[in-house]
Amino acid sequence: MLTVDRIKMVLAVLVLVAGIVGYYYLGETVLVVRVLVFLGALIVAAGIALTSAPGRAAWAFGRESLVELRKVVWPTRKETGQVTLVVVAMVIFVSLFLWFVDWILTYGVKVLTGQGA
Repeated sequence: MLTVDRIKMVLAVLVLVAGIVGYYYLGETVLVVRVLVFLGALIVAAGIALTSAPGRAAWAFGRESLVELRKVVWPTRKETGQVTLVVVAMVIFVSLFLWFVDWILTYGVKVLTGQGA
C-alpha cells in the first residue's frame, strides 16, 4: 500500500474515532444530534477511505458481490417448508437414535460393572 493510501486510511480511522468521541462527548445533548454527529463522521470517513486504493477495491468487491447475489436462485416458499420439515424430522430421528445408543451403552456399562440390571 502506498504511503498516501496509508495516510488516507489513518485519517479515515481518526475521523471515525472523532465521531465516536463526539457521540459520547455530547452525552447531555438530544439523541438525534448525537446520532447525526456519528453518522456524519461515518460518511466522511467512508468518503476518505473510498479515495484510497484499498477503499476502491472494497467498493468494487461489494458491487461484484451484489451482481453475484442477483444470480442466486432462491428456493420457493414450498421448497423451503419441505426442506425445513426434512431437517426437523432428521434432527428428531438422530436425537432418538443417539438416545437409544446412549441407553444401550449405559445399560451395558452397568451390567459390566455389576451395578445391576
